[in-house]
Amino acid sequence: MGSVSTPAPVPPLSELLASAHVVALPLATRFRGVDVREAVVFEGPEGWTEFSPFTEYADAEAATWLAAAIDFGWMPQPAAVRSEVPVNATVPAVDAASVRDVLARFDGCRTAKVKVAEPGQRLADDVARVAAVRDAMGPEGRVRVDANGAWNVDEAERALHALAEYDLEYAEQPCESVEELAELRRRVKYMGIPVAADESVRKAADPLAVARAGAADLLVVKAQPLGGVRRALEIVAEAGLPAIVSSALDTSIGLSMGLALAAALPDLDYDCGLGTASLFTADVTAWPLVPRDGMLRVGRVSPDADLLAGNAASADRRDWWLDRLARCHAVLAAR
Repeated sequence: MGSVSTPAPVPPLSELLASAHVVALPLATRFRGVDVREAVVFEGPEGWTEFSPFTEYADAEAATWLAAAIDFGWMPQPAAVRSEVPVNATVPAVDAASVRDVLARFDGCRTAKVKVAEPGQRLADDVARVAAVRDAMGPEGRVRVDANGAWNVDEAERALHALAEYDLEYAEQPCESVEELAELRRRVKYMGIPVAADESVRKAADPLAVARAGAADLLVVKAQPLGGVRRALEIVAEAGLPAIVSSALDTSIGLSMGLALAAALPDLDYDCGLGTASLFTADVTAWPLVPRDGMLRVGRVSPDADLLAGNAASADRRDWWLDRLARCHAVLAAR
């Protein structure tokens, strides 16, 4: 493994709490099992930043997200090599009839990522959804699928056979383990469907294991789960694989962190999954980072005071998040 960037110094907890706001943003369509996305946003010397690990994550994992928030708010970020980033539409596990309404929220996007393998649904539902996306995107559009590791190898092979006629750009995390990904990649190589790794990077003790095992053609990287922009750039460089930057269903402040990562990558050959503000019906800024002609402008985002107040989480949820923030701060301080 190559060099690892020096983590940002951990500021006092009081410094984080001084500007912290806990927000609850409603989604237009249920996504990843939630209807409302909660996040903590606060301001550092370099600008506003976000801490929003998913609620089921334990403190040790969530602390890495806090390290990313501190890095983005307190440290200068790597130089950008592009001022705009192309982004994809994201289609939740909706019924096929709802696909066009979802895609209409993503102005000018030429690529769509389609969620598949949703608990309680069947392969037929996935096929119908992907077919509807392909029909809406036309033959020139790019369609990728994301199973979030829900299939075993046989299920994934069967699903990709069923979906292959829709000309998939790649399949993201079709299976959970690195070993399963490697076996599936061997089985479906003749089909010409690349395998992308997401959870096998961001949730792994060793984010480079998937690359060393030859288990993926592409990496999906996310700034918060990987500890920040600088660390994510190192992982991509060490892996030696093409990368797509994606969001963790962030507010526009968190998306600006992802954009900083995408803007700093030496090569960016794929549309990035950073257009997810289009899935929300509210945001923390009056100028949310939603796609315009399929692109997002790179830059810092500052919240609107009225929107912070109007989208504030309930008192009990605010207390829950600030207590979590304090626990994760203690984890970082002890490292």
